[in-house]
Amino acid sequence: MTVDLFHKTSSDCSKVVTENYSTSFSSAIRLLHADLRRPIFHIYGFVRLADEIVDTFHGHDKKKLLAEFREQTFEAIAQGLSLNPILNSFQKAVNQFDIGHDLIDAFFSSMESDLTESRYDRQGYEAYIYGSAEVVGLMCLAVFCEGDMNRYEALKASARSLGAAFQKVNFLRDIQADFTGLSRMYFPGCNFYNFTEGEKRAIESDIEADFQAAYAGILKLPMKARFGVYVAYKYYHSLFDRIKETAPAHILHKRIRIPNYYKAYIVFRATVKNRLRLI
Repeated sequence: MTVDLFHKTSSDCSKVVTENYSTSFSSAIRLLHADLRRPIFHIYGFVRLADEIVDTFHGHDKKKLLAEFREQTFEAIAQGLSLNPILNSFQKAVNQFDIGHDLIDAFFSSMESDLTESRYDRQGYEAYIYGSAEVVGLMCLAVFCEGDMNRYEALKASARSLGAAFQKVNFLRDIQADFTGLSRMYFPGCNFYNFTEGEKRAIESDIEADFQAAYAGILKLPMKARFGVYVAYKYYHSLFDRIKETAPAHILHKRIRIPNYYKAYIVFRATVKNRLRLI
């Protein structure tokens, strides 16, 4: 009898969490090479649990829960085991791919700020984006590079840009829910009650710059990772395009989505481009 069954079961739990919370990411992860899928599920499952603490565990002591989760995370990494299946699978990814503890620290710092901050200045906004999204891109990059530190260093900036683009698109898509449900406005200097076309265009220009920087790095990813990451990029860029076409007033009252048929179309086009070696 070995511990392998427990590790497999933990991994399955992370996969289920990812599939339940994000069909788009789950679809993109399945397009990665088989060697990479499980570790990326492990990272996403961990991130999702922390998000749930700060976003949905209303009526509970969120600060205490998050502090305990943070402590348990680093204990799991140090021990190489946790009875929490999500943390157990996450520590496997951290230890296998030497994911920096500084990235995990920055992630928790951003999650903690969600418990206390409702408005951000430019400095706070950039720090939040780094800890909540860019470090997740770097964690995934560590998996994609499989120990090739030269490639990791070369692609760090692009990975950060992709994580930032995804997060900022999420902020735009969820601006109404964040403000009315959680009393948060992430974009510095913006007024929810008077969200103007000029403010929206300025945010979109910033996001487009992130997407452009990210795309250059996607083309240099290892082949095992490139196709799946490209599809995730196309999912989000398509969502971004729909948001750009939507008036500020409508964004405040309607959550923009990509229909499933269009997601399938994105995968089809990406598959053709991949076979023609255009990505």
